[in-house]
Amino acid sequence: MASFWIGNSASGHAWAQVRSAAGRLASYAAFWLKAFHQPAIDLTLRTHAGLTTRIIESPGLSLSQVDLDELVSQLRTVAGKTLPAGDLTYGIFSGDRERLSRAIVTLISEEATGRPIAFNALSVMEVELDGEPVEVTHLGLVMVDPDERGQGLSWVLYGLTALVLFVRDGLRPKWISNVTQVPSVVGMVSQTFSDVFPSPHPDSRQSFAHLQLARGIMSRHRAVFGVGEDAGFDEARFIITNAYTGGSDALKKTFEAAPKHRDEQYNAWCARELDYVRGDDFLQLGRIDLAGARRYIQRDVPAGSLPALLAASAVLALQRLILPLLYWFDDTRPFGSLRPRKGNGR
Repeated sequence: MASFWIGNSASGHAWAQVRSAAGRLASYAAFWLKAFHQPAIDLTLRTHAGLTTRIIESPGLSLSQVDLDELVSQLRTVAGKTLPAGDLTYGIFSGDRERLSRAIVTLISEEATGRPIAFNALSVMEVELDGEPVEVTHLGLVMVDPDERGQGLSWVLYGLTALVLFVRDGLRPKWISNVTQVPSVVGMVSQTFSDVFPSPHPDSRQSFAHLQLARGIMSRHRAVFGVGEDAGFDEARFIITNAYTGGSDALKKTFEAAPKHRDEQYNAWCARELDYVRGDDFLQLGRIDLAGARRYIQRDVPAGSLPALLAASAVLALQRLILPLLYWFDDTRPFGSLRPRKGNGR
């Protein structure tokens, strides 16, 4: 596990600021390079003063039973503060190794005490598209301790892990899914990712790819987001009806209680399209690609972290795109599966 710092430059004289900025650039670049190289990510970084963020991919495969139990306990601690009246029994809260082997957990904790205050749990689902298996990254469950809200955690919880995976996998577009009735989350997904359906945006269209993926998710992966077999699915509007019967019962909200988006169009759209008494959810599908990554960096990443993020991305792009060419044309040294020529060009 590696630990890095991301944040604003400390006040002080100019030289101290230069050294601080240079240190952040180097450490952030090191974080991205390490994320790129690891087959399964397990990294810890400081995204805010006094807080650490851990991103761990496939904990069900990589952690010992003791460490896995500790991780699940931390997730349940945050859930207990968020939902004191109910229990969650599906997905990551079950502690089941198989389910946790398909999860990517982002956990934010106090640096001094280790107390968990927020998390995001993504899941990877295999679905068939045009006769071929593809992976869909489900944005999963986000919870923040009510006492810790307002600290600017959203950019970490809703985008950083998806961006890490996108860059680690060579900037290849990745399908994402989201199941929610919360207007603020609907708006975040609609604004951040590309080709999102459904969305109130005028250019949002359902493609055959969207429909194939939605059918595969609803037929094989309901347990990922706690939707029971008795829930219906409106294929025209991508609305899951009576969605809170498969373990996610405690997450059901009234429209009044659901966090709102600052852009009123998302609030009005959710109020119009969803039956909150019955318990409806949108199933949103979209992609993270270069355009989506750019929007996330420009709009969501704090200004103090933006230079470091751009520098790190440039380093990753150099490694991913330029270095393979250098390796290919250098016939004197081995690089991975490439082998040098041996005498007389043979």
